[in-house]
Amino acid sequence: MSGVDAVGRAGGDTVAGALSEVRVVAFGGLPEIAPGDDLVVAIGDALVGAGLAPLEGDVLVVTSKIISKAEGRIVAATDREDAITAETVRVVASRVHPGGVTRIVENRQGIVQAAAGVDASNTPDGTVLLLPEDPDASARALAAGLRARFGVRLGVIVSDTLGRAWREGQIDQAIGAAGVLVLDDLRGSRDSFGHELVVTQAAVGDELASAGDLVKGKASGMPVALVRGFGHAVVESLETPARALSRTGPTDMFRLGTDEALAQGHGAGYAEGFEAGYAAGLAAARAEAGGTE
Repeated sequence: MSGVDAVGRAGGDTVAGALSEVRVVAFGGLPEIAPGDDLVVAIGDALVGAGLAPLEGDVLVVTSKIISKAEGRIVAATDREDAITAETVRVVASRVHPGGVTRIVENRQGIVQAAAGVDASNTPDGTVLLLPEDPDASARALAAGLRARFGVRLGVIVSDTLGRAWREGQIDQAIGAAGVLVLDDLRGSRDSFGHELVVTQAAVGDELASAGDLVKGKASGMPVALVRGFGHAVVESLETPARALSRTGPTDMFRLGTDEALAQGHGAGYAEGFEAGYAAGLAAARAEAGGTE
């Protein structure tokens, strides 16, 4: 069992001198998951064995890989490229490099990531894992089963490792959720200087996923973490989808990679009027100024 304690903001602002605390603990005791296994039983038994029977308001961060294994989302490694293609809705960018080709795509779950989430880590040789068919539905089933077993209101975050534009490295983010408010909407509130916050929405689901990964790691054999002390984000309803965190469609400001965007712009005339459009957008943004992020 491993864990970290974090002292700081954990739901609402704190008064001067006051502290709030979040505890994040990973635990072992889970068997190797195979298709058809009952994760409610496996995770529930591991929690009890670790002396971590859930309390009201706890959140479980569950690595997507064990859900994929239980759901039988396993294909032969020789079919990886075909699997990526099958899971892809839209190619955002692709790059050729000495190791092959990397494709950044929007997959059928609405997530933009490398290789559509098809992953060869933590799976037997010769196989790769696809993401769960519907991570939010998987989270709901798991949360409902664990709530029934332990008689407490808990939340579930299904996490997966994703890269981020403009940042090196990867972090775990929420791709499925149930019973957890994945966005903390601070718009309309005031900062410490009295300025109105006009755009700030904290991605709580992603923050919880990353917190869980700090103790789970990638090769620890502990694919689930318990977060305690963040109960304000745990709600009765299980309809709190992580898909709400995915910015695709009309709100997607980075729909294409640079090369792809330039190719489309030059080829289809999309670049016409760019300067005028940019100036108009900038003027509109300045007109709405007066708040802070």
